[in-house]
Amino acid sequence: MVRIERIHLDHPLYAQECALREQVLLAPVGYDMDRFRAEYPGMEEGFIHFVAVVDHPSGPRVVGTALLRPNYPEVGMGKVMQVAVDRQRQGEGIGRNLIIAVESHGFGRLGLREIFCHAQLSAVGFYERLGWTADEEVFLEAGIDHRRLAIRDADVGQPR
Repeated sequence: MVRIERIHLDHPLYAQECALREQVLLAPVGYDMDRFRAEYPGMEEGFIHFVAVVDHPSGPRVVGTALLRPNYPEVGMGKVMQVAVDRQRQGEGIGRNLIIAVESHGFGRLGLREIFCHAQLSAVGFYERLGWTADEEVFLEAGIDHRRLAIRDADVGQPR
């Protein structure tokens, strides 16, 4: 069974979260966590970290992650970044559960009015199935085509 947890930088699972982000997201575009921290100082500390965890005989294992930057770029908005699921566990609903946890926390606990992300084109359908709306404009980020997607507090709870 997969459970979603909110962790901090000093949490024992944080190193596994970073390793997953490096493997799935950062390494393919020439980054690692050190370069990410150097080029985006203070970002890591500003994120709310969500991880999907499974129990394993050798201890808990992180199989997914999503980051929320609250009140960014302005108060009342939040940006989702670095959503990643272990390649062997994709298609099991882990990403969906992570985004639902981010929405619940962002809208329910933080009172955000909108949450958005910059998604690679291959992930646009994933967010649209969750009720997010995509902008038409395609833009380059980290050398990859992206689109901005967003969901507003009023949209949550609508049929998905």
